Order: sequence, then structure tokens, then C-alpha cells
Amino acid sequence: MARAAGGSAEACFDLGVAFSCGTGDMPIDLIEAHKWFNLAALGGSEEGQAMRAEIAEEMTAREIAEAQRQARAWIASTQVRAA
Repeated sequence: MARAAGGSAEACFDLGVAFSCGTGDMPIDLIEAHKWFNLAALGGSEEGQAMRAEIAEEMTAREIAEAQRQARAWIASTQVRAA
């Protein structure tokens, strides 16, 4: 999480994988996975873009909207801490 908060696209991608597969003691949570893949994609990760699109096919529009809201909230909270 600390690396993700620091803006590491790789760390965000790794969290997305953990939440999409339930690895690393993480529960499977597609909303969380989409959020982290979205943040990875915003950081320039092409893999993040691809995985975000892949899991979006398994999600409802409401779930995707929630994941996007959470990603925006994460960005806002990390920018406030960095300032």
C-alpha cells in the first residue's frame, strides 16, 4: 500500500492482481481490483489498462462507477498527504 500511495504503477497493478485473484490473503473483490488497475493505468501501466478492461466485463455499470469513485478518492487522499 505504501508503494501504491507513493505513485508506483507497479504496486497498484500488483494490488489489482491480488484483489482480482484473491492472492496474498486478499479477498476477491472486483471493485477493489478495478480501482487498483485503474490507478495503475493512470500511472502508465499498459497491463493495468488491459486488466481493468478484462475485469470490467464481469462487473455491472454500478460496480464500475463505484470503483472509479474509489480511485478518485484515493488520488485525492494521497495528494492531500503529499502536500
